[in-house]
Amino acid sequence: MNTLIDLATSFPLVVFTGLLVLLAVYWLLVLLRLAPTELFEHDSLKEEHLASTMVSLGFAGVPVSLALSVLIVLAGGLTLVVELAVLRWLPLGLFRIPLGVLVLWGAFALASPLAAGLCQRLHPRLHRAPERLPRCLLGERVRVTAEAGADGRVTAVLDEDDRHEVVLLGKPGHLPRPGERYVLVKYLPEADGYRAVPERDFLDAHTRLMRLHMRKRHRRPGGRNGSASSA
Repeated sequence: MNTLIDLATSFPLVVFTGLLVLLAVYWLLVLLRLAPTELFEHDSLKEEHLASTMVSLGFAGVPVSLALSVLIVLAGGLTLVVELAVLRWLPLGLFRIPLGVLVLWGAFALASPLAAGLCQRLHPRLHRAPERLPRCLLGERVRVTAEAGADGRVTAVLDEDDRHEVVLLGKPGHLPRPGERYVLVKYLPEADGYRAVPERDFLDAHTRLMRLHMRKRHRRPGGRNGSASSA
């Protein structure tokens, strides 16, 4: 028992010990209907928030809380393997902290694509009742199946599961056409429908956003307000 306690409280495993406790409390509250499953979701992917970040990492179509849970469990498992196989046998002393931070970074980096792939396998089950988690569909690709009606409402199906339909809310002059593929980017609860952009535009916008983030990070160390100091 003492060995397990020492292992759970050693760095970097202690980080996952705390996170797993928080996850257990959260999912208990979800089961008791005291906390929402769509805890981190927003109505739009336009703003920079956790949900949009998770979509960009490949976690579209699942609640952020579920994606984070899978990611933390997998990263914690990888860290446990490293701890049992390497760290516990080395006399690291204070070097355990920087090395532990490196292990944490590596564990999340390796676990991210694995967790995204596992979450994608859960899509069919979550798609059985998409009306329960409408915001979780943001970032999903859809295929238009019918012409727009007089009210601008267009019927589409999820690209990976054509048994489930969604309603796209088009704008005059930019109405989706049958066969075109779009990405859901905004949910309008009052109309129970989605705004969507063409798949190519979504990918291009994502690429520009990533470049902008990289540019900001590159400029930040140079001076105040994120601008490089001139000589």
